[in-house]
Amino acid sequence: MVIVVLLWLAAVATGVWAIWPVAASSSSPAPAAPPEPLPAPVSLEGVLAGQVIRREITCGQYRRALERLAIRDDERHPMSVPDDSAG
Repeated sequence: MVIVVLLWLAAVATGVWAIWPVAASSSSPAPAAPPEPLPAPVSLEGVLAGQVIRREITCGQYRRALERLAIRDDERHPMSVPDDSAG
């Protein structure tokens, strides 16, 4: 019977020892680290998306800017579609 009581005391002591550091750290929280800065956008579309998120431009302005980017891209790098009759 003494051995059973000693084993129960050992189990309780082990549980308290395992939980004790968690309880001590939660009573005195460490200062929160500042959030890491977001990486800079690498494309103009990324810049525009960031401006919409920060509400610097409206959704309509965003759409018009993307339309102008698509037109500019089409003028600078036109796509040529292969001919289907060559098959």
